[in-house]
Amino acid sequence: MRLPARLLQRKARTHKGDCGHILILAGSGKFSGAALLCAEAAMRAGAGLVTLGIPKSINLALIKVKPKEVMTLALAETKEGTLSELAFAKICLTLKQIDVLIIGPGLGNSKSTYALIRKVINKCACPMVIDADALNALSKNLKVLRRHKSEIVLTPHEKEFSRLFGLNISEVRKNRKLIAQNYAKYYNTVIILKGHNSIVADGRGKLYINKTGNPGMATAGSGDALSGIVGAFLAQGLDVFNAAKYATYIHGLAGDKAAKDKTQMGMIASDIIEMIPEAIKLSS
Repeated sequence: MRLPARLLQRKARTHKGDCGHILILAGSGKFSGAALLCAEAAMRAGAGLVTLGIPKSINLALIKVKPKEVMTLALAETKEGTLSELAFAKICLTLKQIDVLIIGPGLGNSKSTYALIRKVINKCACPMVIDADALNALSKNLKVLRRHKSEIVLTPHEKEFSRLFGLNISEVRKNRKLIAQNYAKYYNTVIILKGHNSIVADGRGKLYINKTGNPGMATAGSGDALSGIVGAFLAQGLDVFNAAKYATYIHGLAGDKAAKDKTQMGMIASDIIEMIPEAIKLSS
């Protein structure tokens, strides 16, 4: 599948701001790697600027190991080392300066963090990618999704999907296409239902079934990388359905390239991210 010209053809006078500024709210004392993987994937997929909003206690440590191109935003935290609801005001100021929000990877399950996630999603007016712990924060608060102001991509795997919408996981597995379409329509979102032959559905009847990818991608951090790619494609101007569709394809293709190099058993999420440029090249 060939990527859209909007991604592949940059004008001679293109500025980094033209390729979008992404804020990623991610990471915690226990799951700092999720934030880094998401940020690096976003950069590799063409985002112009990436700011990583993280708990202040891990900021200095991540500065030493993060991609040099990624900026950080140190935020108030809970005693458990997760983002605190007290960070909301600072985040709101940053939301005015960005084009896309990615929220969820590695945030943890603190009560204060969940409250923050819901407030940010309710406030944000730019396109959003909601993943991982942000999905969990919405599981008993779906009214936040019903009243959202922006375009949203949800990226659950089957277990997260069942938990988010209160369904039996066996029901989800038996009716993946229909259920993804129905819930995307009801909540006016785009849903990437991850797994073998990931499904991308929107609320207007569009459906894409992905054929790239392999079982070796069932590894920690793979989903964080996908969220980064989706965010990058949104930041570069694709609509929500196409950003989700092409990101899922490129993510899987990068995973296939990584598996050839590292084997399915030996590959890790960082290998997928390293292969994003190669996957883009093959789709140009």
